[in-house]
Amino acid sequence: MKLNAYLSGGMEYAQNNGADWRDEIEAWLKKELSHGSFNPVNASEKFLKSHYPGIDFRDTKLSDLSQHRKIAAEIVRLDSQEIILHSDYIICYYDESAQRGAGTKGELTVAALFAKPVYLVKGMPIADIPSWVIGCMTEMFNDFDSLKRFMQNKFSD
Repeated sequence: MKLNAYLSGGMEYAQNNGADWRDEIEAWLKKELSHGSFNPVNASEKFLKSHYPGIDFRDTKLSDLSQHRKIAAEIVRLDSQEIILHSDYIICYYDESAQRGAGTKGELTVAALFAKPVYLVKGMPIADIPSWVIGCMTEMFNDFDSLKRFMQNKFSD
């Protein structure tokens, strides 16, 4: 059975929506472990283009709050269902952008509620990571190389 990872971390306040680290780890998971992954950056872009073409979602926060709330609620449902129904574990990069936003904390809460392992990579000092986030994680890593070594040991045939 092919395992699937959900890639959690800052988007709204992250450089390039947090796509860079996700693209890198997504390629590594596929190549090294033959694991699938859900990249919410790509999924959100695809969702917005197909359901709300021509609309800048971020701009609607100030221009049309009602529409923004509706779209955000749809994205929350989409991402939460992905964690619950299709993800075997979560890889989370927790940095200042994740701390500033709310989605990462919500994703980790959903994962914990449904007993999905959360592998957290620190992008900031442990003193700055909320206890709630720490309570949701299964393992913590100082960097992606440490995570990769762990994953190879845990999931290699």
